[in-house]
Amino acid sequence: CSARFFSWTADINKAFVAKRKCLESFTSSSLKTGQQKIEEIWKSQQKERAQMSEDYYTQFRSVFQQWESDIQRTKDQDKKFMSLFQHQQAMFQQMRASQGQRLKTLKQLVDHYIKSMQELQNTHKEQNTTVMDELRQEMALLQKKILMNTVSPTSQTDFLLKHPV
Repeated sequence: CSARFFSWTADINKAFVAKRKCLESFTSSSLKTGQQKIEEIWKSQQKERAQMSEDYYTQFRSVFQQWESDIQRTKDQDKKFMSLFQHQQAMFQQMRASQGQRLKTLKQLVDHYIKSMQELQNTHKEQNTTVMDELRQEMALLQKKILMNTVSPTSQTDFLLKHPV
């Protein structure tokens, strides 16, 4: 009778060990999957931010080059028309208007960049929320499976104790 009891206890211990290993494997797999999702989203977001910054950098550089070109033209014109004060004054006003336009263009670009970056940030925030919700659901499912696997052996043990073999 005691040999049966020890055999039965060993079988229960083996079942518990097997279930624990199964749960550990499932938990590890779930955590790896979650980590991979987070890393993929993060890399994607980082790439989008870098691309947007590069696009705007190119636009800024173009405007600054135009601006520098305008400044260089202004210097060249000043040398040519130094003796003609009125002509120089008219040209100066024209250049001020041109630089004002460039500044206005830069301001518009900055405003558009900020707006676009905010929209991108909101999109990333929504993506992060979605991923976190998915992870919470997976964790809830994992918790439910752990609970089911934990309750199941107890129920089997109770049954075996009430109904010996």
